[in-house]
Parts: sequence; C-alpha cells; structure tokens
Amino acid sequence: MKFAIPILNGQITAHFGHCEKFAVVETENNKVINEEMLTPPVHQPGVYPRFLANQGVDVIIAGGMGQKAQQLFAQNNIEVYLGVAQGTAAQLVESYLDNQLDTGNNLCTH
Repeated sequence: MKFAIPILNGQITAHFGHCEKFAVVETENNKVINEEMLTPPVHQPGVYPRFLANQGVDVIIAGGMGQKAQQLFAQNNIEVYLGVAQGTAAQLVESYLDNQLDTGNNLCTH
C-alpha cells in the first residue's frame, strides 16, 4: 500500500491544500519499506487528487480537506482519513497499520 500525508514544517498539516510536500510512504507486509517527500504541483482544485493517484497512492491521511477534494479522492479510489492533528508520516502510517490511527473531526472549515 501507498500512503500520502500532507506535510508542513515536518508534521502533518491541518489542511492538505496548504502543504509544502507530500510524504509518500510505501508499505509491504504491514511494514514501512520506503518514504519519500514529493513536491506537489501548484495547488488548484482537483490537482492534488490526480497527482497522488498518479503516484499510486491508496490512502491519504490528513488533518482536513474540503468536501470537493474528498469526492475527488473517492473518484480516484483513494481512501481518506481526516481529523489527524499531529505526527510524522512514519508515525501515522504505523498507527494506521496497527489499527490505532487517531482520527477525528475534519480540521478544514470549507
């Protein structure tokens, strides 16, 4: 599986559209095998879901995102987990793999 986490200043950001990078974490047999930081294209509606789908991402873990972005991720067969307030990419993926990812309310207000 491949996971994407929007990163700002080394941590997950509250709104995926404001990220500096996406950490793309690849797992195999429930273990992290690779992590890379990708600079996304210029943020415009619909660009990030297509960009991440082209990277082979299966799951995005984010603090929050708008409804339209959620729909676009669903159309690209990418599962969305929202309301994650803190953590590094590796920590969040490991929590997901251990069925302990702490999600909550969407941290985005639009």
